[in-house]
Amino acid sequence: MGKLLRSPKILTGICLSGAFVILAIIGPLVAPYNPNTSLSTTNGTPMPPSAAHWLGTTQVQQDVLSQLLAGGRSTILVSLIAGAAATVLAVLFGVTAGYFGGWTDDLLSMLANIFLVLPALPLLIVIFGFLGKGANPNDIVIGVIISVTGWAFGARQLRAQTLSMRSRDFIDSARIAGERSWRIMTFEILPNLVPVVATSFLFTVIYGVGTYTALSFLGVISTSHWSWGTMLYWAQSAQAAQQVHLEWWWFVPPGLAVGLFGTGLALLNFGIDEFVNPRLRGASGGIAGRRARRAGLPGRPVLGLTPVLPTSRRAS
Repeated sequence: MGKLLRSPKILTGICLSGAFVILAIIGPLVAPYNPNTSLSTTNGTPMPPSAAHWLGTTQVQQDVLSQLLAGGRSTILVSLIAGAAATVLAVLFGVTAGYFGGWTDDLLSMLANIFLVLPALPLLIVIFGFLGKGANPNDIVIGVIISVTGWAFGARQLRAQTLSMRSRDFIDSARIAGERSWRIMTFEILPNLVPVVATSFLFTVIYGVGTYTALSFLGVISTSHWSWGTMLYWAQSAQAAQQVHLEWWWFVPPGLAVGLFGTGLALLNFGIDEFVNPRLRGASGGIAGRRARRAGLPGRPVLGLTPVLPTSRRAS
């Protein structure tokens, strides 16, 4: 764990994503105004940032900062729920398929392949169209529905890792000892797949952020339910980017928030991959690569060359 936390990617990702999670928890509590309240009924022009409104106002004089803080909770909550639910499905289907093999593997792999080729966004639009747009939709339900289209890729990865692990000696020993299949999968195989499960979770959280933002921007989710995608929807509806005086304060903050939160999660994902993947561990940008450069060795091994420390370095 100490080596993992020394990675700049991991540290930057934790800081970025952690800051947004904290913002999602306390954001609605510290919002200076009600995001639905029109602060003026006479001025129909969006106002730029000022001391009274740090991120300006919309054309109906709603505070953009309050909308950003209130919408962050919904966006991050939905993405985390989608990531957690999709990871549970990926573990359930992937590990089961890889461990049992045979017709079970064929059936579950076929199901995963179907969800991989299905166009996710049109499918979600159809599903939410049948559910209808309530004035205050449930974020948990939205996250679970999004997870249905995001679990298959992680399941394929976990299946491949389980296939390579099920014939190892410690798994055979557990079978000979009489352990049940569910116990072998839970206590023998799954702990060795924690890095893969972690990267699968982070990937599906990023997928959840992008998908929920897209659905809200398209108006599939109720436009009265504040999220970063809803802010972009209203900015586009008012043509904030097409005005003579560009109303950047209306659409740049939510777009930047989505990008920075996704960047933080992606850096965490890359950092974990760099730590657990032997091929990336010795790359020039990795932890071992930096140690090699400090020792005077090439960060990326050269084929056919055996790296040797200089005599002065070995003597010291």
